[in-house]
Amino acid sequence: MKAVRFHEYGDPTVLRYEDAEQPVPGAGEVLIRVAGTSFNGVDGNIRAGFMQGPIPVTLPHTPGLDVAGTVVTPGEGFAAGDRVVGFLPMTGTGAAAEFVLAPAGILTAAPASLPLADAAALPTVGLTAWQALFDHAKLTAGQRVLINGASGAVGGYAVQLAKAAGAYVIATGRSVTGADEVIDHTGTDVIAAVTEPVDVVLNLAPVEPDRLAALVTVIRDGGVLVNTTVWMPAPSDEKRGVRGVNLFVRSDAAQLAHLVTLVDAGTLRVDVGQRVPLAELARVHAQAAAGELPGKTVIVA
Repeated sequence: MKAVRFHEYGDPTVLRYEDAEQPVPGAGEVLIRVAGTSFNGVDGNIRAGFMQGPIPVTLPHTPGLDVAGTVVTPGEGFAAGDRVVGFLPMTGTGAAAEFVLAPAGILTAAPASLPLADAAALPTVGLTAWQALFDHAKLTAGQRVLINGASGAVGGYAVQLAKAAGAYVIATGRSVTGADEVIDHTGTDVIAAVTEPVDVVLNLAPVEPDRLAALVTVIRDGGVLVNTTVWMPAPSDEKRGVRGVNLFVRSDAAQLAHLVTLVDAGTLRVDVGQRVPLAELARVHAQAAAGELPGKTVIVA
């Protein structure tokens, strides 16, 4: 089969489109014919060697945490031909290949309302948004939430999910739809623009530590700041009971299945910025390194 792998850490040129052995499923595993995977920022950090501590991988390594495809070998509740989607283990072999193995427990049925490859745009970023808002922030209807860095894929899902939950959403970014308020952070001071305290801050942006700490000041007593840029510890204010939470997304098939139902119900929109053939994955990594990705990118196998 064809796969994209890197045999050493480095810039995007280390990615090779090459022949690899088709994997054979073991106990509890499902063999999937890949329709699509997607690019996530962590893929570039793993390739560059920046994540060898928290996410150790074996070289040569195939990237691609998200998978959407068709079951080849039945087992563990899945039949051959089933359309599935999942968030693969971060330290395992990824889905930038024609076939991939997945633990059956991380898979769920793919959305029926999307082209199968496009479903790969959902798992990692959708689960990040869901877990930030509901597992950690415990967001409920009527609360106010500030989503800092809402222009990206996680932010797009977070805005939609928070609105669907009945929250009042303030979003920072240059191109954000669906929020109650949008703050263009390039020309406006975000802290000054938040005129009423919020219950939750979700930080998705790689801001400087002092700017991250300043976000605590707009949170009401007893509120929470959830931070996805885990290389910076989430700040807190113990005197006011404001919690700081560092989020490291985890695979959860039940949560992903719920997101799929929201997609098929028309409640959650999946936006795809571009679709790129598997053989051109190195170009996507180069685009990301240059800050030139046109939205969420699906890699079509």
